[in-house]
Amino acid sequence: MSLEMKITEELIARQPPEAQAIIRVLLAKIQELEERFNKTPQNSSLPPSTQHPHAKPLSRKAKSRKKRGGQPGHPKHERALLPTEQCDDVQPLKPKECRRCGEKLSGTDPEPLRHQVWELPEIKPHVTEYQQHRLVCPCCGESTCAQLPAGVPVGQAGPRLVAFVALLMAYFRQSKRRTALFLETILQQPCSPAWTVKLQKQATDALRPSYDELAAALPPQSQLGIDETPNKEGPLKTWLWAFVAARFTVFTLRLTRAATVLGDLLTDRFDGVVMCDRAKMYWCLERLQWCWAHLKRDFQALIDSDDPQVKRLGHDLMRPTRKLFAAWARYRDGTLTRVGMKRLMLPIRAEIEALLLRGAFSGNKRLVGMCDELYDHRQWLWTFLDHEDVEITNNGSERALRHAVIWRKLSFGTQSASGSRFVETMLTVIETCRQQGRNTFTFVADAVRAHFAGHTAASLLTGG
Repeated sequence: MSLEMKITEELIARQPPEAQAIIRVLLAKIQELEERFNKTPQNSSLPPSTQHPHAKPLSRKAKSRKKRGGQPGHPKHERALLPTEQCDDVQPLKPKECRRCGEKLSGTDPEPLRHQVWELPEIKPHVTEYQQHRLVCPCCGESTCAQLPAGVPVGQAGPRLVAFVALLMAYFRQSKRRTALFLETILQQPCSPAWTVKLQKQATDALRPSYDELAAALPPQSQLGIDETPNKEGPLKTWLWAFVAARFTVFTLRLTRAATVLGDLLTDRFDGVVMCDRAKMYWCLERLQWCWAHLKRDFQALIDSDDPQVKRLGHDLMRPTRKLFAAWARYRDGTLTRVGMKRLMLPIRAEIEALLLRGAFSGNKRLVGMCDELYDHRQWLWTFLDHEDVEITNNGSERALRHAVIWRKLSFGTQSASGSRFVETMLTVIETCRQQGRNTFTFVADAVRAHFAGHTAASLLTGG
C-alpha cells in the first residue's frame, strides 16, 4: 500500500484556515529545499570542486572504443638528450671482445649509442660560517667587532631557503608542519613549524613593495576581471578578492565583501570595465560586463525547474545564449571579424531582451525577480560589443582563484593578520609570475636577497 498522497489545491481548500496556512508554508519550504538540493555547478554558481567526480552527469557523447593512452601511429614524444658537454659525468663503454668469435676489439665508435640517466645529487644544506672577531684597541682599550657583509641575513636562513619555504607553503600548499618535515627529511635542514612562521614573515617583508606597486597600478587599467571567495582568519570570516589585469593579478584578504573594498583598491580614478558576476557590490561601478557563463548556468537552473512555465523560459533563453557563445568562439579563433560578430549579435540581443521582458511580466515569482534585474540592467550584458578587449565571461578571475580555493580547503584559512598578508602577497606574486612567464622561485629568491641587502625587489610591472 502506497503512503504517498498528492496535495492539491482542492485538498488544501477543505482544511481549516489555520491548517491551510501551515500547509502552504511547509510546501514553500519543501520547494526551497528541493531547489537548494538540486543545485550543481552546471546550474548555479557553485564551484566545480564542490561536486564529486562520480556525481557529475554522464556525458552525452558516445563512449569511445579506443583504449586509454597513446594510440597506434601517434607521434613519439620523448625527452631530448642533453649535449654531451653539458653532462656532469660521461662514461665511455667499449666492448672488449667480439660477441661472435671472441676476437679482441679496439678503436672508437664515432657515433656511439647515447644513454643518459638523470639522478638527484645528495641533498644537504650549504652552511657558511661568519666569524666576527672582536679586537681591542691597544691605544684606547676600546673593543670593536667586525660587521657582517652587506646582504648577509641576521637570521640563519639564506635567500633561497626563505624563498623555498615560502613557495612550499603558498605554491605547493603544504602546512607548516609538513614543510618543516620536508626540510628535515629531504634537505637535511633542521627546521620547526615555528621557524617557518619567521621565514614567511621575511618573505612577506621582501615581496610587499612589489605587491604594493601592483595594487597601485589597478586604477589605470582599462579592464579588470574581479571575483571573490570566502575565507577564514582565525575565528573571523574573511573574503579573498582577485583583481585580474592583462599582465598581473592582485589578491587581497578583507573582512568584508562590501563595495568599500572596490573603493579602497580602485579609488575614484578607475574608469575601466569590470568583468564580474551579478553580485550587487559591483553595481557601484559605472561599466560592467556581466558574466555570460554565470547566466548560462542560471538559465540551466530554470530548465531544471519542475514549473513548466519556468522550464519553458529557460529553454527559450538557452537557445540564443548558445548562439552567442558560438559566435564569440568564432570571433576568438579568427574565423569571424568583429564587424561580423556584432552583426550576428543584433538578433540574439533582441531575442534575449524580449524573453527577459516576457519573464518580467509573467507573474511567476521564480522568474519576475531575475528577469526584472537582467532587463533593467541589460546594458551590462552587452558591454563587450563596445569594448574590443572585454571578455563575455569572468573565467579569468575564476581560474586565478582556483589555486587559492584549493589552498583554503587544505589549510582552512589563516590564523592571523600576518598570515593573511603572507597569503595575499604570495598568491599575487605566484599568479603574476605565471601570467608573465617568469620563474617564480627565482623572482622570490632575488627579492629576498635584495631585502637582506637593503634594496627593493625588481618590479613586476615591467619585463618578465
